[in-house]
Amino acid sequence: MVKKVTEGITISVETFYQPDYSNPIGGEFMFAYRITIENNNTFPIKLLRRHWFIIDSNGSHREVEGEGVVGVQPLLAPGETYQYVSGSNLRTEIGKMYGTYQMENQLDKKILDVRIPEFQMVVPFKLN
Repeated sequence: MVKKVTEGITISVETFYQPDYSNPIGGEFMFAYRITIENNNTFPIKLLRRHWFIIDSNGSHREVEGEGVVGVQPLLAPGETYQYVSGSNLRTEIGKMYGTYQMENQLDKKILDVRIPEFQMVVPFKLN
């Protein structure tokens, strides 16, 4: 698990290889990731947007941007956490992702750019 704190918000990431949804012979490797967002501030926050960078070990780069996460824009009270699971496919056995969440302080409407820590996605047999 990797963690990063930005603007009083902790982002934690765990990854899981999905062999049942992968096709190694066809160059398709599916990974799931679990994100935990923790609001350590004294004010509520709302997640407005996400911006991901996805990089395969062959040098291929993709960007994904959009509103919210998994179809929602969660609102977190002080001390509250929000967790979701999503996924990404790679063309290689090893890759990485990182990015940012755009969040809004619900008291003063200030926009916060919260960093998502870089995390690795590695097919388990590559670790031996």
